[in-house]
Amino acid sequence: MNPARALLTLVIVVPAFGQYAGPAILSRGDAPAAMEAPQISFQPFLSVSGTYSTGLAGVAVVNPQGDLANASSAGVTISGGISGSHSWRHTHIGVDYHAGYTIYGSNTAYNSFNQGLSFGLSQQISRHIKFSLREALGWFSRSNPNVGLTQTVPFDPSQSFIPTSDFYDNRTIFSTTQGDLVIQKSSRLSFDLGGGFFINRRASTALYGVTGEEAMGDFQYRLSRRATFGANYSFNHYSFTGILSSSDIHGSSLTYALRITRTLEFSGYGGFMRAETKFIQNVPVDPNVAALLGITTTTALIHRINWVPNFSGRLSETFARGVAYVAGGETITPGNGLFLTSRAASVTAGYGYSGLRRWSLGVAVIYTTALSIGNVNGSYGNISGSFSMSRSLFHSLSLITSLAANQYRSPDFTRYNRLIYSASVGIGWSPGSIPLRIW
Repeated sequence: MNPARALLTLVIVVPAFGQYAGPAILSRGDAPAAMEAPQISFQPFLSVSGTYSTGLAGVAVVNPQGDLANASSAGVTISGGISGSHSWRHTHIGVDYHAGYTIYGSNTAYNSFNQGLSFGLSQQISRHIKFSLREALGWFSRSNPNVGLTQTVPFDPSQSFIPTSDFYDNRTIFSTTQGDLVIQKSSRLSFDLGGGFFINRRASTALYGVTGEEAMGDFQYRLSRRATFGANYSFNHYSFTGILSSSDIHGSSLTYALRITRTLEFSGYGGFMRAETKFIQNVPVDPNVAALLGITTTTALIHRINWVPNFSGRLSETFARGVAYVAGGETITPGNGLFLTSRAASVTAGYGYSGLRRWSLGVAVIYTTALSIGNVNGSYGNISGSFSMSRSLFHSLSLITSLAANQYRSPDFTRYNRLIYSASVGIGWSPGSIPLRIW
């Protein structure tokens, strides 16, 4: 080949490969790769909304018939926060923070302050070593809505330990920290060593909290500039408060990721988990022993081993100012405060966009079904959906509105089944030329 032509080919081809990054690895907690490209200015917001909520219920609130209370009330919510992302030569950060205080006029016992922070950091330490940090923390008193992909944060919350199915309107405090060190052995082969720590605490002593640790390692091989194949191993330990119980969970899976176009990609993994759970439980005693000692129950150490499918997949389309996705899978979770270690399957879908001149909107749907393999035998789950929209009015002011509904479901526990919803409308302020972000 003519040297000049070869040089010209190299100049053309190298930028093309540099601009077309490989697909994100879901098992590493990565958000879609295309989400890291755009710079999103840090944008604060403030809003005041009128709110109406149903299904307000606390652990200690039971009506004379023994059923869970189901109060409804109008109120006012004052909210604020900031979101954005920025990239430097070797560093990328993304932040999404929001906080709000709701005052209910007729049920002040349910007044609540909610806040949440999601923070992602990627640091290229050297040519072959990259470090990433994922942090999510906050507290809430109703079901946590912040579990979908957020355009400004470079990780997927579904791969963290964020509580998503709490049943009561009692405060839940959570924090999850995960870090990964990726070693790029060659242009095709990479290794990841990661770990994390999380805590979930609930204000009511009738509900269980959990502390957990995780460790993982994997290798990924770049089949082509569009496809990556690999395998991983993970270990998780859960220990619960309020009860003598713990779980040790080993998992392994094969992974695959495909970047179909520059903005459309699939990422997933599939394998198995082995969950070893121990807990103390009251059991009936032999009638002869009961007659002799005058007792009917005693405590026993229950030891269970469960093999559970462990898989997840995500298909996503990234826009300049938004993202659409659908995901699903099955894994082991630390429960929801009522139930301990659980086998859970879920399907999620969402769409968030603020690229229109005056409009911004977000839609999210989550379906979860779980089987408790810890303290209580039984299944539970929920179907939740949310819709929010804003329209720019004038001078950085926007009209904002939202609607959310959550159907709790259990074929084994009748009183667990209930529908709650909330709606709000108000005015929001945010500087800049694009509409108020509502994801």
